[in-house]
Amino acid sequence: MQSLARLEPIDYLAIGHLTIDLTPQGPRLGGSVAYAALTAQALGWRAGIVTAWAEELPLGPLTDLPIINLGADKSSTFENLYTPAGRRQRYSGDAPFLEFHFIPEAWRNPRILHLAPVAREVSPRILKYVEDSFLCFTPQGWLREWDAEGQVSVSHWEEAATVLNRADAAVLAHEDLLGDEAQIDRLAVACPLLVVTKGAEGSTLYMQGEEHHLTAPATQVVDSTGAGDVFAASFFIQLYQTADPLAAARFATQLAARSVERAGLAGVPTREELYELTPEAQ
Repeated sequence: MQSLARLEPIDYLAIGHLTIDLTPQGPRLGGSVAYAALTAQALGWRAGIVTAWAEELPLGPLTDLPIINLGADKSSTFENLYTPAGRRQRYSGDAPFLEFHFIPEAWRNPRILHLAPVAREVSPRILKYVEDSFLCFTPQGWLREWDAEGQVSVSHWEEAATVLNRADAAVLAHEDLLGDEAQIDRLAVACPLLVVTKGAEGSTLYMQGEEHHLTAPATQVVDSTGAGDVFAASFFIQLYQTADPLAAARFATQLAARSVERAGLAGVPTREELYELTPEAQ
């Protein structure tokens, strides 16, 4: 665990489980917080992670990020199976629930607070204690449930309206809801600004009762894992800086498209790629 005595304030705090992703090439480190924090770091923000995992793998590209790890008997572990009918997931793990009191005092006022559950592990009660941060969610983990064999399915998230109403912005993948348009509409009504990503089909931004569709550039897909999280972090940061949702979504779409050209955490765009696409650099 990071030494609390040496912690400095950060700009971007991501809360959620680091995961072990089982792939045909072997297990690798993942989780929404990993992709999001690395993207924020590449954009020049001071990013940090509050998580719980069992440290089964080396941190790799996360080594230079400050991480508060509560530990776990077994990390949240996912196996993604891609079929013609869409993605199927299997989950296992034994990592603890993440509450506000686990956030070190030096990190309790970031510019952006990103709640990024993957398996219902982030407590919505955190929002009761946050006043000044720009609140951003990737709520996929609050919309998941799993059976005794670990097969993941979509659940009805009862707290959706209460939680999403507090958001400044949220990003969700269309496949996380299995294309359930009724549920998407329900979440869009609850959230002031919601983006639903659709992979190669682009994304749809729901804002003030209006829908805006953005197309994605053609790309050579190597691995789509984490693309939604790269999109989310870059969208949140650009939205915070510009207050222009459409411009932020266009920027995030370009980054997400580039991220699928490399596998795993290597898909997080480099600073050079980010500089090429950042509006201020054009």
